[in-house]
Amino acid sequence: MKKMSKILGALIAMSLSVAAMGCGNNQVTNKEVAQTTEEVETQEVSTEEKSGENTSVENANYKIGIIQLVEHSALDAAYEGFVDGLKELGYEDGNNITLDYQNAQGDQSNCQTIASKLVNDQSDLILAIATPAAQAVANTTKDIPILVTAVTDPADSKLVASNETPGGNVTGTSDLTPVKEQINLIPQIVPEAKTVGVVYCSSEANSKFQVELAKVAAAEIGLEVIEGTVSNSNEIQQVVQSLVGKVDALYIPTDNMLAAGMATVVGVTNPAKIPVICGEEGMVTNGGTATYGINYYDLGKLTAAQAVSILADGENPAEMPIEYCQDCNLVLNEAAAAEMGLTFPQELLDKASK
Repeated sequence: MKKMSKILGALIAMSLSVAAMGCGNNQVTNKEVAQTTEEVETQEVSTEEKSGENTSVENANYKIGIIQLVEHSALDAAYEGFVDGLKELGYEDGNNITLDYQNAQGDQSNCQTIASKLVNDQSDLILAIATPAAQAVANTTKDIPILVTAVTDPADSKLVASNETPGGNVTGTSDLTPVKEQINLIPQIVPEAKTVGVVYCSSEANSKFQVELAKVAAAEIGLEVIEGTVSNSNEIQQVVQSLVGKVDALYIPTDNMLAAGMATVVGVTNPAKIPVICGEEGMVTNGGTATYGINYYDLGKLTAAQAVSILADGENPAEMPIEYCQDCNLVLNEAAAAEMGLTFPQELLDKASK
């Protein structure tokens, strides 16, 4: 700016000097001096505007730390959606942002170690995928903005003051699924069903919240609920096996431990001809019978938009409400149903995602 002002001053001085000399056809009038001044000022403003146009994207250099609880299809899809969502908005790893992805492999102590690393590395923003990962990061820093995803109810998990007005450094997206509609699939698939087993990890707040919703929904349609809880993946087979002969169907919410262990679950339920209603699509892909749920890839993209709002636009997480996916998909596993001798009603087949 100072350099441009000096140039402007020099031009004006030269113009005045030539005018004073009165050199015939080369004489410069006061009007021409004014025009020259206006052109330089216009060029100066234009240059400033142009230089500011790309400040938010081309000149960005944000460091985003990412902690994911465990590898399974839903959480993986949320991460992929986040990365792709950032790219669509002009932010690409290795270009104008740096992504530091860490996976805790389902270990709670790893979550705390990773959380401390990402904070000590002075990340500009941290993405936490799944409730235990989010709780670890939220307990480690109150200053760095934190986005959570694949968390059913952030307020219930004590991550925010309320889902409408978080009030701190944490906000994000919820993977709350239509639990009532999921439970209502049971009588449509197994009309004679009287009891439903609900299996989940006892330490996941995410799962406990959904189980309470499932109990209410089951009671409304006259289904008795029998709970089965696990504390580690080695208990899955035993707990599911204990429900054989006692339940007509199984319901598993978006529980991270059970999602990662679906092969073990269906290894018991399919031979016993017990359909498994799941909390999300990836669990059906991995052997479950049916779900009516959200798309985690889309959830990740929704979270990416929030990240840009915080980093580039300066929005305050405390004032950004938790966001939800609005669209749900009915997904059916016809191969699993055939293995158990079940036939989906045509009404469901017509509604199901292909």
